Amino acid sequence: MKTEEGWEMYINIKQLKEKGFSKTKIAEMLGISRPTVIKYASMDAKEYENEIISQQKRRKKPDVYRDEIISWIKQYPSISAAQIFDWLEERKGDVNFNETTLRSYVREIREEYNILKVPVIRQYQATDDPPMGKQVQIDFGTKKVFNSEGTEIAIYVMCFVLSNSRYKYCEWQARPFNTKDIIRIHENAFEFFGGYTMEAVYDQDHLILVSENKGDLIYTKEFAAYLQKRKFSVYMCRKADPESKGRIEKVVDYVKDNFASNRIFLGIDRWNEDCLKWLKRRGNGKVHQTTRKIPAEVFNDERKYLQPVTEKLISENRILSVTYQVRKDNTVPIKGNRYSVPIGTYKGPYTYVSVNIIGNKLLIYDIETKAEIAKHEIPETKGNLIKNNNHKRDKSQKINTWINSLSEKFADAQKAKIFLDEIHKDKPRYMRDQLMLIEEILKIADKTVTEKALEFCVNNRLNSALDFKDAVKHYSKITVGKINAAEPLTGLTEGVSLKIGIKPKVRELSDYVKIINENIREN
Repeated sequence: MKTEEGWEMYINIKQLKEKGFSKTKIAEMLGISRPTVIKYASMDAKEYENEIISQQKRRKKPDVYRDEIISWIKQYPSISAAQIFDWLEERKGDVNFNETTLRSYVREIREEYNILKVPVIRQYQATDDPPMGKQVQIDFGTKKVFNSEGTEIAIYVMCFVLSNSRYKYCEWQARPFNTKDIIRIHENAFEFFGGYTMEAVYDQDHLILVSENKGDLIYTKEFAAYLQKRKFSVYMCRKADPESKGRIEKVVDYVKDNFASNRIFLGIDRWNEDCLKWLKRRGNGKVHQTTRKIPAEVFNDERKYLQPVTEKLISENRILSVTYQVRKDNTVPIKGNRYSVPIGTYKGPYTYVSVNIIGNKLLIYDIETKAEIAKHEIPETKGNLIKNNNHKRDKSQKINTWINSLSEKFADAQKAKIFLDEIHKDKPRYMRDQLMLIEEILKIADKTVTEKALEFCVNNRLNSALDFKDAVKHYSKITVGKINAAEPLTGLTEGVSLKIGIKPKVRELSDYVKIINENIREN
């Protein structure tokens, strides 16, 4: 700090203190530390003057190398403090101060000797746009985003831009690219453009180029084979060469910042679909800041100059799918009908599924795992709710609870738990039906019988509710037989025999007629 600046700071501290400001507030207002305020606020003018003189006389650790540092700065005005520090370490070995200390020291020397750091300004020249259909620029990017569970993940993008019209194509994937990915995405881009250009401009990517070989480019085996089929010339940029690939670098930054930033990742299919919509809406649909034209409108002319694509060289094996949003009631509205999905599929407003239609079948997949979660027939009419009875309850969440509660109904709960877990392992799809059957048996069967049946099934590894039912029937017959054998039949007693011999008195029909007529006269 210069002497004049030091006195200005000292005076400001004194004035603010007299006005009643706290030491913390003074430090905040002057942009200095609180200990500095405490130190100088207690000094009078003479004490502060002595402090300034002592600071000027105090040796600083870099003073040992002062002459060398000054000579370097004078000889190389643009030299940085970091480079000076490296030179000192190279020539002197370890130094007893850090780089931050040297940075402040160099700054003071520059001010003292009025040696300003002259930045090296690289001169650029605007280049004309290539003719229509001449060139496409291609580059890659990586972006970290959050998925629906709040986990940060990295996703990867490959971008194309036609140099004349600035018409763009981008495709993302959830893993780093390999050469086969690059070739496949080339074909997708050419299909999107409706053709390909005469020249493609790339960065020096190891998936495309093995070596520049002094101008005789050596490509990777896969990409070399691709160029034999799809004949376009390749221009490889040198490092830090914005003039040759500045357009595509801006596109990569644009799609990462304007499209991908602050967007929740809901699966790569959904992400790419939304990116295509963004390209139509903004990337290709808004006025370009440099050309002041809308890329989509200029592309209508440029597409006429592209080399035609008659067929894709790399076929897509996967079935194209479309994503749909899942409603709170675990249904998916698709083309005028609602289709059920298992309870628990809905996990918030950003829940989506992939849907494929094959013939009259509608298949619904988990967007992350690609596993099939529902299959429905498509009705001929609209406005229907198509439900699968298996979707009525949450099968995954309550099975374990049911197993635990059912085990407790046996005397040997541990053995029962083992038995039920084995059934669940063997028959997960029918576990609910298995548990219902066993529960019904426990309600009507004798406890001794069910315990014997359980032991029999466990010992013989009969992991089925039907086997348990058969075992219960078997042990029930044995038990009933024992009870019947223990109770012999007894004959009729004498009193019962006499009652059996008694005959009821038989009345004449005229007696009943007489009784009826008397009742009629009385009424």
